[in-house]
Amino acid sequence: MSQTFACAAIAFVLTAASSQAEGPSNPAPAVRSTYRAELAPAVDAFVEKNLAAWLDAYTDLHAHPELSLHEVEAARKMTERLKAAGYETTAGVGGTGVVGVLKNGEGPTILIRGDMDALPIVEETGLPFASQTRTKNAEGLDVGVMHACGHDVHQTVLFATAQALSALREKWRGTVLIVAQPAEEIGRGAKMMIDDGLFERFPRPNACIALHVNGNFAAGTTAYTPGWALANVDSVDITIHGRGGHGSRPHESVDPIVTAAQVIVSLQTLVSRRLDPTDPGVVTVGSLHAGTKHNIIPNEARLQITVRSYTDATRAKLLDGIRQIATQTCRAMGCPADPDILVHEEEFTPAMYNDPALSEAAAGVLRNVVGEASVQQIKGQMGGEDFGRFAKQLGVPGFMFWLGVVEKSRFETSRKPDGAPLPSIHSSRFAPDARPTLATGVRCMTSLALSLLEAK
Repeated sequence: MSQTFACAAIAFVLTAASSQAEGPSNPAPAVRSTYRAELAPAVDAFVEKNLAAWLDAYTDLHAHPELSLHEVEAARKMTERLKAAGYETTAGVGGTGVVGVLKNGEGPTILIRGDMDALPIVEETGLPFASQTRTKNAEGLDVGVMHACGHDVHQTVLFATAQALSALREKWRGTVLIVAQPAEEIGRGAKMMIDDGLFERFPRPNACIALHVNGNFAAGTTAYTPGWALANVDSVDITIHGRGGHGSRPHESVDPIVTAAQVIVSLQTLVSRRLDPTDPGVVTVGSLHAGTKHNIIPNEARLQITVRSYTDATRAKLLDGIRQIATQTCRAMGCPADPDILVHEEEFTPAMYNDPALSEAAAGVLRNVVGEASVQQIKGQMGGEDFGRFAKQLGVPGFMFWLGVVEKSRFETSRKPDGAPLPSIHSSRFAPDARPTLATGVRCMTSLALSLLEAK
């Protein structure tokens, strides 16, 4: 499985600032990223030697998923593996989070993050190690549990990379900070770990790196996005107060459903008429709940909205616009009270900004690991991921890359005109091709970490 590596080193210096127009300010000290071709054979050999064990660990994690805030067994297994690899390991950081520290002389500190939680989905992959787990969710409902977002891959790559860096510690100087994060799926885990003293109790990183599986790319390939890669994500609830009555006598009522319809239509103007056309934003009403019967005008209507943006200024403009439109529409429609508007700050996920200099340096590393044709630059997306909170909190460069997971022949078939569409992440049929996915993930993440640490 060894690849041919370019002999020339690729060196970049991550500068200390980015303009506010392009992204968040970045006052961190410069970090050097140098691809170390001479270590490629050692990385490949380590992956080849340990891949079977990692596959066993992966199938175990896949078969035993745990929901957000309940990652007890995943955290226990991660703790044991990091300790065995020589890391100073602390469990219970921000709930079930685990932190491993490997100090190896003077040099930069690199944070490598992987998330552990699963989703409330009944698995339908048909895999021999498919999850059979069922549990109660936060609302007390019986649900299936599945690693439909690839966090089993993330965990495996995380501890495998930690093991590889420990095995190669005679080749680098600095500090590796391994962060196994809970509760990414509900957008709370990164904040919980930061609030629990992640950057006070442990070494402060000079750069933060991570990966995420992507169901649109073949296993063995990667992709990346410089700059804004994923969005701010806000959840907003609106309750519209009407005055109920008989459906045959609407003039005696204040119809909250008609009012809700007016609000929904008006909300569509926020992106189309209030934002600069080059400034991305999304306002989607995901649910409308009102009424119980054909001929009853209800007393209230409830909306649930997701709001996506990149910059803090756009986020504020969209949230303020939602408040204004909902309030003024209700007043114009004669509602007996202003609407109740709740922005779920506890669920807010900040946008993920891939430092441009680090992104290009990292892309050079990825090209040397998997080959030029297996690395794509793609546009930013409006999905959410709370990994960006780590780098934003510290003002240091951050970078997350996409890891392809689709079995190669299946991927090629899907690209044909009559090909079946690929299951996306969060699908009950999402099933990574584990062997090449893990091998590629560990090789890429280990090589990227080595490029950021100081060479011995």
